[in-house]
Amino acid sequence: MKVSVVIVNYNVRYFLELCLLSVQKALTTIDGEIIVVDNVSKDKSCEMVKTRFPEITLIENTENVGFSKANNQGVNIAKGEYVLILNPDTVVGENLFQEILPFVDRQKDLGALGVRLMDGIGRFLPESKRGLPTPKKSFFRMLGSNRGGYYANYLTKDGVGKVEVLVGAFMLMKKDRYLEVGGFDEDYFMYGEDIDLSYKLTKAGYTNYYNGESVVIHYKGESTRKDVKYLRHFYGAMNIFYKKHLKLTGIDCLLMRVGVKLWFLIKYFKLSNAPILIEDTERILFVGERDVNVDLQLNKKITRIASSEVIKLEEYIRKYDIQEIWFEEKSMSYQNIIHQIATHRFREVLFKILPNSTSFLIGSNSSDGRGEVIYLK
Repeated sequence: MKVSVVIVNYNVRYFLELCLLSVQKALTTIDGEIIVVDNVSKDKSCEMVKTRFPEITLIENTENVGFSKANNQGVNIAKGEYVLILNPDTVVGENLFQEILPFVDRQKDLGALGVRLMDGIGRFLPESKRGLPTPKKSFFRMLGSNRGGYYANYLTKDGVGKVEVLVGAFMLMKKDRYLEVGGFDEDYFMYGEDIDLSYKLTKAGYTNYYNGESVVIHYKGESTRKDVKYLRHFYGAMNIFYKKHLKLTGIDCLLMRVGVKLWFLIKYFKLSNAPILIEDTERILFVGERDVNVDLQLNKKITRIASSEVIKLEEYIRKYDIQEIWFEEKSMSYQNIIHQIATHRFREVLFKILPNSTSFLIGSNSSDGRGEVIYLK
């Protein structure tokens, strides 16, 4: 078997369903499998997987064992030469594996591979490619600066090259190398484990790569909601990483403590005063065939166009002063939907996807906020 996709899920039932539908399409011509590890979700995620995807391997944990241990569970039973660690709040294109597998096959020193991640409104996520977060780099990053190279800005977002650290939302690597370095360190319950694994791979003599030519949606706000609990987890994870891997000088320790405290206070203030992220939209462009006006029974102004007219999307956005675009996956490929969202990211437009054979529209309006699910009849 060529590739095993391991997805750890916790209470993101609808995002998981969209993710699985897109991954299944991407695996159509690939010898692969999908493994879902559920950390005691209360939203009927497991029932959905069993009903809609009986061919998928499902591990139902009886307690929330955290991200690291759950991924290790999945990798341990994986049959693929490669394992892809993938977040449940992602959407991949049909051509994903045709794009990345030839590349990784050529890299004899491969540690892990990451791709270009963008959020639900098409903004590039800079954590797709990072440098090693030394105290100095982290200090400046927490102050809002990339001085020192916390992010790998020497590579453009659509570039291809070597990086030090990848994000755990999407990491492809050979299973035997994952196991060789011990997989995800289970001392990390949440956050920091991707930095740790990236670093262990480079210490073992392997190279991590970033391929910005392949694009994946990562809604991000779903599986890593930004709240005070998140801040504390992240703060604790960085302390674990520094103690395990870096010999800190007195100045390093001071920079780390001051930087983290400042960052914590700034983020805490922002989160405490965060505005409502989901605003009601009235002017919607629907790309597809389904009569969603009937399904919704809402008083919205919905302009419907065929998928063949998507080349005129910018024209329709301006003409009808569109606030939100809904893509019907029955009429368009995931690859094309991802491309359209990436292309029109510079406008103040939100996006939703209507997956085929489902009764919901789904999307996320920011990187930090919860996503939105719109239920149809």
